[in-house]
Amino acid sequence: MKKILGVFLICLLSGSMTLVGYKYFFENRSTVDTELSNTDANHLSNTRSGIVPSSAIDFTQAAENTVNTVVHVKNLSYVSARSNPIMELFYGYKPEPKPQIGTGSGVIITEDGYIVTNNHVIANASELEVTLSNNETYKARLIGTDKEMDIALLKIEPKNKLSYIVFGDSDNIQLGEWVIAVGNPYNLTSTVTAGIISAKARNLSKAGIQSFIQTDAAINPGNSGGALVNTRGELIGINTMISSNTGAYVGYAFAVPSNVTRKIVEDLLEYGNVQNASLGVSGFELTPQIAKELNVADIPYGFYIQELVGNSPAQQSGLRQGDIITKINNKNIKTFVDLRSIINTKRPNDKIEVEYVRDNKSLATTITLGKNEPRKIELRGLELQELDATEKEEWNINYGLKITKLINSDFDKYKDELLGSILLSINDIKVENINQVKNILNQSNQKQKIKVTLMNKNGEYLRLLI
Repeated sequence: MKKILGVFLICLLSGSMTLVGYKYFFENRSTVDTELSNTDANHLSNTRSGIVPSSAIDFTQAAENTVNTVVHVKNLSYVSARSNPIMELFYGYKPEPKPQIGTGSGVIITEDGYIVTNNHVIANASELEVTLSNNETYKARLIGTDKEMDIALLKIEPKNKLSYIVFGDSDNIQLGEWVIAVGNPYNLTSTVTAGIISAKARNLSKAGIQSFIQTDAAINPGNSGGALVNTRGELIGINTMISSNTGAYVGYAFAVPSNVTRKIVEDLLEYGNVQNASLGVSGFELTPQIAKELNVADIPYGFYIQELVGNSPAQQSGLRQGDIITKINNKNIKTFVDLRSIINTKRPNDKIEVEYVRDNKSLATTITLGKNEPRKIELRGLELQELDATEKEEWNINYGLKITKLINSDFDKYKDELLGSILLSINDIKVENINQVKNILNQSNQKQKIKVTLMNKNGEYLRLLI
C-alpha cells in the first residue's frame, strides 16, 4: 500500500512539474513570438512603404525661427502707359506715370538690418519698403545686386536688434534631405511649406553659369527672395523661381545656394560689386560613350577640356586640351555646372586644388584663379564681346554680342553707327555666345560674305554683308 501511495505521489509531482513547464515555456513563448511577429510585420510594412515615423522629423523649431527672419518686400515703381496716342502725336500730351507695386520676400541676415532678396523682386524700384514679421514697416535702400545670380542686398535701419538667420553650408546638402521654404506667396505672410532636395547644381542657363538647388517644397509668386532652410533652421538657399506653364507651383522650384549667396553679400559689402573668378576652360561632360571614343573608358566621370582661354589661369598652370578634370578641392566634377558651382564661390587670386587625368595618369596641381573678364572674338574686322546680365537688361534682349572695337579700317567711316551696337545674328542664326560664333565661322566659306543683323543704340535694325 505504501509503495502504491509513493508511486502515486511521484506521478502527481511529475505531472504538476510537466504542466508548469508547459505553461511557462510554450504558452508564454507563443505569446511573445506572436507579439514579435506583429511588431516585425509592422516594421517591415513601414519600411517597404517608405513610411518614416513622424517623431523622426520635426520642423516646428526651424519653422518658428525662420518665420521671424523672413520679411515682406514691396517694390514701388512708376510706369508710363500710352493711353491716348493721338493726343500725344498732335498735342504733345504726355501721360503721367502710373504707380506699379510688386511684392516678394527677403531674409534678414544680420541683427542691424541687412536683408537678402532676389534682384527681380527689387528691379526698377523707385521706393522699397520692408515689413517685418511683427508688422513693423521700414524704408529700405539698395546696397547692390548680382543680376547674373539674381541676388540683391538691402539695408533697413531698425529700432531694435533683429532676429536673423544663420547661413548653412549648401555644399553639404544631400538628395532627399528634408527642407522647408518660408515666404509670402500671394501676399499670404509667413507661409511655411516642406519638401525635399530634388536635385543639386541644376543648370537653368544655356551658358551654364547658374547652379540652383531644386526642391519640391511648394513655392509660388511672392515666395521669391524667401528662405530655403534645413531642419536645423540654417539657410541653404534663396528661393528664386519656379518651373511652370501656368505661373503657379507644379512641383519644381529652385533656389540660389547659400554659399553663392554669402559670397555675393560679402563682395557687395567689402568691394561694392561682385568679384567673379575665372579658371579659363571650356569643354563638356565625359559620358561613357564619349569616354569610349576618347579611349578613356576607365575614367568614370570628369570634365573634358576642349579649349583653354589664352593666358588663363588654367593654361598658366600647365593644363592642356584633352585633360580631364575629375576633382576640384576634393569634390567630384562631372559637368561644367559642377565646375561653375565651385568657381562661383571663389574670388580672383583664390587658390583651388585641381585633380585631372592626362594620358591615363592621375595628376594634380594648384591653380590661382584670375578675374572673370568678358570673352571676346574677332569676326571679319569686328571685335565682339559677350553681354553680361546688366547689358541684356538694358537692351531688353536675351542674346547677342556687343561690338567693342573696329579692327578693319574699312569700317572706320561707320564707326559711330557700329561701335556699341549689338550683333544679333549671323546668316540668320541667333548668337548668344562666343562658341556659337566660332562654330558658324568654322562651317562657313572664308571667301564668301556673311550676313549679320545688328541693333544700334537707337533700337534700329541694320543688315550688313561683311
